[in-house]
Amino acid sequence: MSTPKGNFNYPAAYRIGAGRLAELADACAAVGMQKPLIVTDATVAGLPWFSKVTDALSGLSHAVFTEVQANPGEADVDAGVTAYRDGGHDGIILLGGGSPMDVGKCVALLADNPGTVFDYEDIGDNFKRADPAKIPPMIAIPTTAGTGSEVGRASVVVDPRDHAKRIIFHPKMQPTMVLADPELTVGLPPFVTAATGMDALAHSFEALCAPGYHPMADGIALEGMRLVKDNLPKVFADGSDVEARTHMLMAASMGATAFQKGLGMVHSLSHPLGGATGIHHGLANAIFLPYVMVYNRPTIEAKMDRLARFLELPQGGFDGVMAWMLELRALLKLPHTLAEADVGFDEAMATRLAPLAAADPSQGTNPREASVEQLRDVFVAAHAGTLPA
Repeated sequence: MSTPKGNFNYPAAYRIGAGRLAELADACAAVGMQKPLIVTDATVAGLPWFSKVTDALSGLSHAVFTEVQANPGEADVDAGVTAYRDGGHDGIILLGGGSPMDVGKCVALLADNPGTVFDYEDIGDNFKRADPAKIPPMIAIPTTAGTGSEVGRASVVVDPRDHAKRIIFHPKMQPTMVLADPELTVGLPPFVTAATGMDALAHSFEALCAPGYHPMADGIALEGMRLVKDNLPKVFADGSDVEARTHMLMAASMGATAFQKGLGMVHSLSHPLGGATGIHHGLANAIFLPYVMVYNRPTIEAKMDRLARFLELPQGGFDGVMAWMLELRALLKLPHTLAEADVGFDEAMATRLAPLAAADPSQGTNPREASVEQLRDVFVAAHAGTLPA
């Protein structure tokens, strides 16, 4: 059986399938890019297949920027903007997981627009400060199947002033084209495969649970979760399964497409925790998911009935979805608590981070309102492992 392959234009021009990296020069021509800056990180730049990227661009003048941290901050963006301007580039290739894509999209935003990255935080109409005509084209090449940042219109950047994660947004930050080649994800370690896959699941799950009328997002979220259910265990067990890797890349993009409807408390808790401790974002989401489900249960029961039926779970309703979530996380060998994750979290940190979670934009679309004290209680429950029997 041949692996899936396709071209479509939702939500951006999207080419998926094994071997699509070879089309990079053609993709550059299609978006009008003649002198690209590759934004990636040192780990990706050191991988054996990275030479295929530069070989594919052998006919184009290009440069590589690798100063990207796992939880990027303002300094990463500023360094990238300097590299872009000094090199006289006319477009950006975003290569990697969520962090290089977050940085690269912010570099594009600031390449010819004034101010600092935080001037464009996703508050009110801040995005209107940027001239969209001055945002250069971007080609996104994901190397993990989790964030879905390749189709997103926002980035997450750590604010050095308080270590909070800020969401930077502009409609034109969505990459112009995506080249999704599953062969680039084959070498991911099992932990990274698991954590990024749970990130993709959290995106679709929270989008489904978010309030508001958006049947398109709900449908995408349901199918995205089905793809995770059917394929994440496969790629965790066998990282060379290119067909399952293809489906996971699709699930990641679907999650990010669906969460245009909104996210929720899983992310409002994960964002400040990541800024404070550096925990992998997907791991944080995986830990928080069941505890947030318990908090939101009064408002999501009906949706869990539908989700359990759609996923054909052996047990129906909320309890069936919860059992599946816990079984999947255990299968992926991910910790059940923040204490097991050993990131230095304690109840004092819960008190400090709860107000940041309350102010996080993701909390605004959580299906059940929460006070600062209630957010603190969920932090504490996730640290101690307190789930109803």
